[in-house]
Amino acid sequence: MNEKLRMTLIYATLILCGLFMVVPFLWMISTSLMTQAEFNKHDSVFVPKEEYHVWDQGEQSRPVILVAREDKEAVIHLLDKDRKIVKEYVRVPTETVRKVKKVPSIHWENFRKAFQKVPFGTYFANTLYVSFLTLIGVLLTSMLAAYAFARMEFKGRDLFFYLFLSMMMVPEPVYLISSYVLLDKISWLDTYQALIIPWCVNIFTIFLFRQHFKSLPKELFESASMDGCSTFGMLWRIILPLSKSVIATATVFSIIGSWNSFMWPLVMTTRPELRVLQVGLSYFNQEASTQTTLLMAASTFSIVPILIIFFLAQKQIIASYAKAGLKD
Repeated sequence: MNEKLRMTLIYATLILCGLFMVVPFLWMISTSLMTQAEFNKHDSVFVPKEEYHVWDQGEQSRPVILVAREDKEAVIHLLDKDRKIVKEYVRVPTETVRKVKKVPSIHWENFRKAFQKVPFGTYFANTLYVSFLTLIGVLLTSMLAAYAFARMEFKGRDLFFYLFLSMMMVPEPVYLISSYVLLDKISWLDTYQALIIPWCVNIFTIFLFRQHFKSLPKELFESASMDGCSTFGMLWRIILPLSKSVIATATVFSIIGSWNSFMWPLVMTTRPELRVLQVGLSYFNQEASTQTTLLMAASTFSIVPILIIFFLAQKQIIASYAKAGLKD
């Protein structure tokens, strides 16, 4: 197999996999722009379209439901502006009833209705607050811990680091009950502290920073030490300016983790005013379980901010992962 054919197959496979992952997002966005009646028909999947009948009354047209059509007369149900039946089995001339088809039929009001149905403004504010404070804690603890594991010599350094890494294999449900008991003992349940402080340390971020710090040339640190630079001076003046890609990656993943957090805030908080976005979506799902279009609208405006952040920082993410893969 020549090189050109091999690369063609590789790119074709990647494109197919990419389309396979994008299709659910396209369906979600399309559904969020439909009316519930059109979604229930299952006639359109990716292009929102709307079909209905109207009764022409001179210069005005009124939406109706066509019950039966005969040569000279048609039987219809009259609808109001909210598409609710106000009068049934009305006989009108057949030529005055016609079908209206809108392609595409875009209903942006679904986003407004979904946002107003439950206090999504409060959910967004809580999520931003928790995400921002958690991010600050993650960056501070990760940079300090990674610098110690990468550049400082002390007894048991590698052992402690591997113990940290082993904790990544412990799933959240394993320590959820014990964490609940601990937070109850210190009266942190149903507070912002329970949502923020336990997540101010992220082992994967420590690993990411450590791998990057170890890839930096030793000569930089030796020169700085000879010039009288302190330990924190090296971290602030030398390492951080060279770690923009890793910081961007850690920022994105910390925000995504806080944004998508569900089980922990669901268990640790009960007050509605402390609900974060994913918990709020679950309650919205219970209230609007039959309104699929509103559910998809709420899911769409919940995902869009994360997608924007990811696309803005994708170059830094790729660069940091490349450095994290270097051997010690």
